[in-house]
Amino acid sequence: MPTIKDQTNSTERSRNLIYQFFDLVKEERTFIMLIGVLFFGAAVVYPYPGIAMWFGFLVAAYSAVSNDSIQTLGTFIASNANRKWYVLWLYIGGIFLATVIVGWLKYDGGVSYGRLLTTEADGSLSFPQPESFAFLQIAAPIFLLILTRLRMPVSTTFLLLSSFAVSPSAVGSVINKSLTAYLIAFGLGFVVWYLITNLTRKYFVGKPAFGWAIAQWITSGTLWSVWIMQDAANIAIYLPRSLSVVQFLGFAMVVFLGLGLIFFLKGDKIQDIVNEKSEVTDIRAATIIDFVYALILIYKLTISTIPMSTTWVFIGLLGGREIGIRLRQKSNGSDKRKSVGSALRMVGKDVGLATVGLLVSVLLAMAVNEGFREEVLKYFG
Repeated sequence: MPTIKDQTNSTERSRNLIYQFFDLVKEERTFIMLIGVLFFGAAVVYPYPGIAMWFGFLVAAYSAVSNDSIQTLGTFIASNANRKWYVLWLYIGGIFLATVIVGWLKYDGGVSYGRLLTTEADGSLSFPQPESFAFLQIAAPIFLLILTRLRMPVSTTFLLLSSFAVSPSAVGSVINKSLTAYLIAFGLGFVVWYLITNLTRKYFVGKPAFGWAIAQWITSGTLWSVWIMQDAANIAIYLPRSLSVVQFLGFAMVVFLGLGLIFFLKGDKIQDIVNEKSEVTDIRAATIIDFVYALILIYKLTISTIPMSTTWVFIGLLGGREIGIRLRQKSNGSDKRKSVGSALRMVGKDVGLATVGLLVSVLLAMAVNEGFREEVLKYFG
């Protein structure tokens, strides 16, 4: 039988949870109102394809880039916190415009660098532009906004593309490529930082030489450009596979201005995922992270045009790096075990949150696509 003390403690805990809930609602009331307006807007426009595709694109453009900003721009923002936000925006925004212009010209009006042109066995597109939209397809990027606000590094590729997939095999190919990339990134992150940690601790002291700033800006710019080639498909999924001049200008300007907002907000809440990792505010460490990450994306970019979750690559790289650093710490056995255990919990948390996004994306795809749902249920039943 519970004692009076136990009942009192339980009541106190319940009261504290209620207080925390109302504090959260009060703190986030503007965001909650925005989400309500967006869901209402999605419900109004989804029956009208010409309007719905632009509504979905507008929300996806901000939600995808703001969530994925931790990957390509997170270390750049963290290590350049002392610089004016608009200087960083104009540099990154300029690279974005150059990259999508080249893609638009090269791929006959497409901006996904062929990622939305992958085909099924019968030659049909794996991710076709729908002639009509379901409500959940338009609402998918709104869910992404919520998960981003909760600091979840979910995969925008899984969440946004899955609801447009024509078959489970299309999603399966994306998952397979993403998970193999995670393992590569984790292993490479562990090996590289296990080997260089003692050197970086010895030589990465004091104020970095100016050459490091140049190297980081070049490396971050390259990484950002390669990321666009991989992930532009996540926001272009709502638009025609070949954009007219006017449509392309609308696409480019929306994302360009959205980048400005992200830099003004300094990455917003999702940036905390990067800031909690070891030494990322050092421009020298940030440069090495971006360089290794860019190499992995370039490799994956060249072997196939199947879309891939760059989020899983990024959390794999940071996870392997964190464990490599902790194993090289000069401390006694007990302290080292605690440190490595802390790193493993951090890795597990990031993977767990990313897995939540994967599950949500599959459920969305099943809710939207009847054929997809039947094939998945048939597979498990």
